[in-house]
Amino acid sequence: MPAIVVAEPLGIACVFSDGRSAAFTLAPPLRTRLARDLLAGLAEMVHPHGTVDSGKTVDHYMVALRDMAGALHAGGFTGGAADLSRPRVAEYWMGTTYAREAATRQMLASLDIQTGCLQARTRALVNGRPYNQPPSTTPLAPYSDAEWSRLISACRDLVDAAFAAHTTALAAAAAGRDPREAGWSPDNVRWLLTHLGPVTGRRVGEHVGVCGWTVLHSWRGLPAARAELFPESDVVLAYRLLFGAYSGIVPDGIDALGLSDIDWAGDASVLLSYVKRRTAAESLTLPKPAVRLLTRWLEHSALLRQFAPPELGGELWLRYCANGSGTATGHAMVRAGKFDPITVTRWVARRGLTADDGGPLPIRLHRIRTTFEARRDRRAWNGSARATIDPNHSPQVEGDHYLSAATAAQRDAVDAIIEDAQADMLRRAHPPTVLTAAETDALVRDYPRLVTQLGLDDTVIAELVGGQRDVFTAACADQLAGLHGPKGQPCPARPWVCLLCPLAVFTPRHAANLLRLKAFFARQWRQMPAEQFMAVFGPYAQRVEEILHHYATPVLTDATGQVADTDTELPALRPEETTS
Repeated sequence: MPAIVVAEPLGIACVFSDGRSAAFTLAPPLRTRLARDLLAGLAEMVHPHGTVDSGKTVDHYMVALRDMAGALHAGGFTGGAADLSRPRVAEYWMGTTYAREAATRQMLASLDIQTGCLQARTRALVNGRPYNQPPSTTPLAPYSDAEWSRLISACRDLVDAAFAAHTTALAAAAAGRDPREAGWSPDNVRWLLTHLGPVTGRRVGEHVGVCGWTVLHSWRGLPAARAELFPESDVVLAYRLLFGAYSGIVPDGIDALGLSDIDWAGDASVLLSYVKRRTAAESLTLPKPAVRLLTRWLEHSALLRQFAPPELGGELWLRYCANGSGTATGHAMVRAGKFDPITVTRWVARRGLTADDGGPLPIRLHRIRTTFEARRDRRAWNGSARATIDPNHSPQVEGDHYLSAATAAQRDAVDAIIEDAQADMLRRAHPPTVLTAAETDALVRDYPRLVTQLGLDDTVIAELVGGQRDVFTAACADQLAGLHGPKGQPCPARPWVCLLCPLAVFTPRHAANLLRLKAFFARQWRQMPAEQFMAVFGPYAQRVEEILHHYATPVLTDATGQVADTDTELPALRPEETTS
């Protein structure tokens, strides 16, 4: 649902693309006509009408709105946006910050687009150049190799040690018994915690029949056993830092991850869905180190997850806090979500991590992502067996050193690369196979080259024409041919890749889906830069026009009525491919 302006108390209520909602209200002195107009402009900027798609961003605009409404109200202004004069607006903007000027400019411009209420001279000011300039910022530099090595090593050591202790504690718990009957021993303590959860000494004392002070100070062993069985903040932070270093996902996306965002594709592949607050929902096939780390974390946190409150059951990052005050049932505090800067700073001090200048290593989550990107860019050419271009070399040096292969294995590798590229060019150059009538004899008569090249027998030809081998875009002569994936495995290509595939056979029954792809390309063209569109979808958009040219007008007319021009018509689009 779109954002709406709430009349009483005056404010705004929003629902964002990830399903979360937020509401903001104004204090009585700020409930002015101008504030109501600015709220109306802000409502049109929120998803789905605009690009504002998080509560944090709306709060940023609300801060600017309160400042402008309060400043003008204090100056005696009681009207609405239609009553704003150019001098009054200029006076406010000249005395405020860049962020508040930019936010109020956008709200006034949004309101004027919807209502046209601004005075002509005020509208020109709103659409003109800003008075304040944005503060200069310095991009975060990647960690040095030495700093990165120390950080990753510290996280790995902590994670490995904690997981080993966790595994040992589970084995000990399996050998233990209820201490109320078998007495207080290390194995029995761990057995009790696996049944009660990360409880406090008071709760354990109630179970055993003694006071909590006795459990903690006379019998001992409870805090250590609890730390082994249930991951605490230091361990979870190490997991979270490693996950960011292995995957490169934005920090706010990692913080908001839930169990429902993990899509296992086999035993060793994970498609992770996450939300990037400045854009929208995205997905990523995790690298193998990130998959292994995620698997270990799910195993490490499985016991704690059994005792988490229902509202935290779906969270990925769970931790128990040993210094928590405890709940009514005696459980130590279980938390989820991101870590505050103080916790991270103390974690660095406990680990003894230092920067290259000798001071404490500053942990910036966005800097971890920057380092991931920088190291990935370097791996693309440095030390990779598949690299063909080194940015430090000129084309002549590249040719002399790498294309002048010295050994037989190197010559074979270069020849294989050239052959693959030539074969790909030839496949793209083949004209599309379009049947004008769904008859087997037409395929044999009109396309003998295809029948000979693919070695089609009568059964395959009948299945091609009859629809048994249909995919979304066409009929596929052999989905296990391995042109776009491993040979012998089902083809993993996206629906539009079939447009340039030599195995595709297009028949009149595919006209509606071809038109749906054409509409999809048109929507992508409207939202993507021209260079990016041509690089990603350009060849396919040209080929779909070529294929549709072979269809008769009545066939296209009938198929056009079946096209709704929405993303739901295409199968399983990834978040980054949607056009809504």
